[in-house]
This record gives sequence, structure tokens and C-alpha cells, in this order.
Amino acid sequence: MESAFRPYRIVAIGGGTGLSALLQGLKRYAGAPGEAGRDGDRPPVDITAVVTVTDDGGSSGRLRREFEVLPPGDIRNCMVALSEDEALLSKLFQYRFDTGRGLKGHSFGNLFLTALTNVTGDFQHAVRVSSEVLRIVGSIYPSTRSNVVLEAILDDRTPVLGETRISRSRRPIDHIRLKPRRCRPLPETLAAIETADLITLGPGSLFTSVIPNLLVEGIADAIRRSRAVTAYYVNLMWQPGETMRFSAADHIRAIYRHSGEGLLDYVVANAREIPAAQQRRYARQQVRPVDLDLDALGGLGVDVVAGNFLAEGVKIRHNPEAAAAVAVQLAREGRLRRELAATEAERSLWKAN
Repeated sequence: MESAFRPYRIVAIGGGTGLSALLQGLKRYAGAPGEAGRDGDRPPVDITAVVTVTDDGGSSGRLRREFEVLPPGDIRNCMVALSEDEALLSKLFQYRFDTGRGLKGHSFGNLFLTALTNVTGDFQHAVRVSSEVLRIVGSIYPSTRSNVVLEAILDDRTPVLGETRISRSRRPIDHIRLKPRRCRPLPETLAAIETADLITLGPGSLFTSVIPNLLVEGIADAIRRSRAVTAYYVNLMWQPGETMRFSAADHIRAIYRHSGEGLLDYVVANAREIPAAQQRRYARQQVRPVDLDLDALGGLGVDVVAGNFLAEGVKIRHNPEAAAAVAVQLAREGRLRRELAATEAERSLWKAN
């Protein structure tokens, strides 16, 4: 029995559909303290999601502008992914109005979170109450409470303000930054990172879902101080407006430009060939699979976990079960690393006395 079935602590950082897919896969491993996970043969998983709050498009953007709340969309998706109720309540939170003056385009979950924020006066409290309604397994935190805007500086030094405009840009991105630059994370986020066995970044939009979290003051430093294993889930395909022609190593270089080198231990990347029929659909936008350049990754000091992470279906997406299975394996390594470090610290203290 490993560590008396103390839960593996996984902190998943990102945003968009990629983070939701990983959380959906991790949900089956969740359990109460002292219990086995749902598969019954290993410790359960304690899940914390840290979600970017720079979205300014669609329903989230409209609510953000009209009610001055943090964008609720990515957090709503994470709540649904971790919800134990996959039937009526989850469908209700994801329900999107397709008609109605003022309502068209809004999802019920976004409206619910916005209303609850106005009632309670605090977005994070609204997330907590909504999580109780959906009976989620785990905790969800916005990367910051501050009302931040994302700005990209393109390769020709042109500034582009706002996540939506950045995603529509067709010039390569040199770097991104938050406005205002001084924004703090929640104390709960820093505490979760400090005690984590595994910290994951992605999968998701590199410049608009993953890296913005690392720009929140203190988060990258907290990850670097943590004894957790750190892993980045590489996207399956190039992304127009963000990562066209990016290899896996290019993703890591971009992360290091914004957070400092050495932040990551592992890269989790798809090695299965994507079916030609699926590739043809994406080729119309000149989008191709991300190249897994092993030699370049080795030069960056990261180990590679390569496997079949492709979900079945028309769209090219990560398989939640496969992504989560790797996360649990890496969390076990992180737990062993933490226990070894604690033992070494005890030995040093004993020798000093």
C-alpha cells in the first residue's frame, strides 16, 4: 500500500479545452482521503486546476466587459470536466442559448457564475459554490483575481492587445505579457504548488492558455521551488495565430523565454501517426502535426514521454484517459522524489545534532 493511500497531489495549469480534457481523465482517479482511487489499485488523486483568466472573446468577453467579472468560460469547462454529475446539471451548465436578444451566445454556466459573483461579491467564492452545486472532485482557482489583459509583441515589434486579437494575428509572436504586470495569484494556488507531487502545463494554446499563468507574479518561482515533477503536454497540431511551424522543442523554448530555463522535467508528446483523412481537414488551414524533435528536446534538458495520446473522432484532440494515465505515473515519481528529499533532510538534521 503506497503511502497509506495518501492522495497523489496533481496541480494542472492551463486553460481551454485541453486542460478540461486532462481533468476529465483525471477524474476517474479521484477519491476521498484514505481510499483507493476509482480504479482501486493505487492512491487516489487530489486535483487542483489553475486556470487562465485572459479570455476576452465570446460569452466570457461580453460578461467581462458588461459586469466587470473575471471571464467564466474556461473555469466553467473545468468544473464540468470534474463534475461527478455528468447528466442534467453538467448539461445545464454547458447549455448555450442560440436565440434571444442579449442571451444569444451565452452559456447558462457563464451566466450562473456571473450572477453568483454579483450576489456574493467575490468570483472565487462563486466558483466554490458552483463547484459544490456540480459536486466536483478537486479544486479550481483562477490564476489571479486581477482583471488582466494579455498583450503580445509580434516578431516585427507590433503590439497586439487582447487574447482574441492575438489569436487572429498571422505574424509570429515574440513574447507576451500581462497588463497590469503586477498581479498576484491566490494563496491557495501557491500552497497547492508547494505540496504537489506533479505540476502539469497544458495541453492548450501555448501563448493564450498556458504561458499567461506563468506570468502571474510568483507562480513560476513557486513551481521552480517545488519538489514536484513538472510536465508539459505538447499540442498535437500547429495553431494558427500562435504556434504555426512550432516543433515540440519550440514550445519549450517559448515557455523558458517567459519563465526561465529549467522549469520542466518532462514533455508528454503524441507519437501516433495522425490519420491522413484527419490531417487533410487541417491542411486546408495549412496546419500540420507538431514535430517531435527528440534531439532538440534532449538538448533542452527534458525527458520525453511519447505515446498514443490521440482521441478518436473527427477533431484532433487529446485522449483524456491516456493523458491522465501518464499524469498519475509521473505523480508517483514525484511522490517518491518528495519522500526521498524529506528523508535526506531528516538525515542532515540528525547529523547536525
